[in-house]
Amino acid sequence: MAEEVSNQSASSGMTPGERRSSLSLAFIFALRMMGLFMIYPVFAVFARQLPDATPALIGLALGIYGLTQAILQIPFGMMSDHIGRKPVIAGGLLLFALGSVVAALSTSIYGIILGRMLQGAGAVGSTILALGADLTREEQRTKAMAVIGMTIGLSFALAVVLGPLLNSWIGVPGIFWLTAVFGLLGIAVLIWATPRPSQTRMHRDTEAVPALFRRVLTDGQLLRLDFGIFALHAVLTATFVALPVALHSVAKFDLHQQWMLYLPVLIVSVIGMVPLIIIAEKYRRMKPVYLGAILAIAAAQFGLGAWHGSLWAVVPALILFFTAFNLMEASLPSLISKAAPPTSKGTAMGVYSSSQFLGIFIGGALGGWVQGHYGLAAVFAMAGCIALIWFGIAITMPQPSYLSSYLLRVGRLQNEAADRLAEQLMSVQGVADAVVVGDEGVAYLKVDSKELDVSALHQFSEAGAQP
Repeated sequence: MAEEVSNQSASSGMTPGERRSSLSLAFIFALRMMGLFMIYPVFAVFARQLPDATPALIGLALGIYGLTQAILQIPFGMMSDHIGRKPVIAGGLLLFALGSVVAALSTSIYGIILGRMLQGAGAVGSTILALGADLTREEQRTKAMAVIGMTIGLSFALAVVLGPLLNSWIGVPGIFWLTAVFGLLGIAVLIWATPRPSQTRMHRDTEAVPALFRRVLTDGQLLRLDFGIFALHAVLTATFVALPVALHSVAKFDLHQQWMLYLPVLIVSVIGMVPLIIIAEKYRRMKPVYLGAILAIAAAQFGLGAWHGSLWAVVPALILFFTAFNLMEASLPSLISKAAPPTSKGTAMGVYSSSQFLGIFIGGALGGWVQGHYGLAAVFAMAGCIALIWFGIAITMPQPSYLSSYLLRVGRLQNEAADRLAEQLMSVQGVADAVVVGDEGVAYLKVDSKELDVSALHQFSEAGAQP
């Protein structure tokens, strides 16, 4: 789902350099996400044979990377403003590869916990997005971010299917070794395939701005959405603490064959998600669809809790869950973009991403603890209760505004001229809010894409103003 409206001009296509930048960064993102997700469908079963392993420690190992990601991703992004994007990304990928090697060599659950912590410490997602912003023009940035963003969902789906297949060939240690190779391959792509930006500068649409944290953290609508992504990934991680064990030990479905379950489930769920997105966006029924998806997640979890021993019940429950999950993965970033003030989108997305990773950590740790004390069914019930709490919070949110972020390069301006230009931009049809940051030379707008007069708006751009 598009988060922003593209600034269309006479030369609206991406340049070869922009396409190369977007694809290379998307590939790096995909390698990293694949490495993190491939163990999800197999680790809980594998780890039971490790010395000192308990359900609580297994859950911690699965989710611990989220904690280090949540702590470090915003500081790494800020560091990259000062020392450069590529050194930070390369260093993060080295940490990611090192953590994978530690996990691959470990013969105890504690070693794997350490390895997963190091994997998460390579928290370069926000820096990759910032580099993408450095390498693209404002009017093409939406396309570049969409290409990079699409890799997350695709990487997850591919990883869940490949995990059981690879496990049958090389085992979980082999998956960790492969993940280390992915990290090193990412560095190679960064060095030889990704262009070097002519300059590194702050981009308020992709980066966190410290001065704006207070504004973002006191916005009730943004906090509701932050809790949403927290809850979604807490439920997902808790599910994979219990689901592989339930399928293997209760439903007697061999671990090596579980890809045959995940593949059709994910295909059907993606197909089922598409009409719901159309209803939510095109027909502007976002809130009912959003609330319905949360209830679907809760129902799927309670269904898994009650009938996880029967494949005939697990399949529809998983289709329901992943349809709603994929819908939320697509909808929540769009809702953040709609709700964030014009100059605060990058900060809002930074807090949102940290909330997601914190949810991964809590879901894994809490899910493992619950399984150890109360059994598999209790993990699914816990996940269902988290979804119901989320529903109670979400139902109070106002109807989304259906406004999108829009960037316009206007050239560097003094403060007074920037304020005057913002007033002029507000007079353009379809512009609901405008902030011009003079020293950046960028106008940050909120627009109604259905009403926007793009040609009139372009007259205020740096290119359109030239004789």
